[in-house]
Amino acid sequence: MDHHDLVRVSKRISLALRHRPDRFGLVLDRAGWVPVTDLLAALGIGRAELDAVVAGNDKQRFVVVRGADDVDRIRASQGHSVPVELGLAPAVPPDRLYHGTSERVLPAIRADGLHRGRRHHVHLSPDVATARRVGARRGGAVVVLTVDAAAMAGAGHLFFRSDNGVWLTDTVPPRYLTA
Repeated sequence: MDHHDLVRVSKRISLALRHRPDRFGLVLDRAGWVPVTDLLAALGIGRAELDAVVAGNDKQRFVVVRGADDVDRIRASQGHSVPVELGLAPAVPPDRLYHGTSERVLPAIRADGLHRGRRHHVHLSPDVATARRVGARRGGAVVVLTVDAAAMAGAGHLFFRSDNGVWLTDTVPPRYLTA
């Protein structure tokens, strides 16, 4: 599988597991899991293609586990716009986290902070390089915001860490952000 094919299949898997399982005839369980065989049939791909996408995804967007029933299951690590309960426990974040975004939305973020939009949480990166890559997806000039996660946690904001290391929280008020 070349890079273009990996990206194309990864986007289809993301759509199926994060946003539109109904479009593919899939039913996610409460925690977002679906049998691998169901996903393969719904997308018309083989196990080797799926394994290549899971292994080759730089952000480790997907997790595959074998259940007690010997059935392999897959879910997206985070980023769902459909109702799921990932079962993540609150975690103490590092003092600083980062959020990459486009310069064109900076005035709105400075005024209102970061909000989850259609997703379950705001996504924050543990390092500047990752935040810069995330921000670059939006096009235009990239701005990396620093989040004072220690102060937020001290004020009672909850943080969660997904399976792939992305930090999640409900909102980031503007007073905790610096550009």
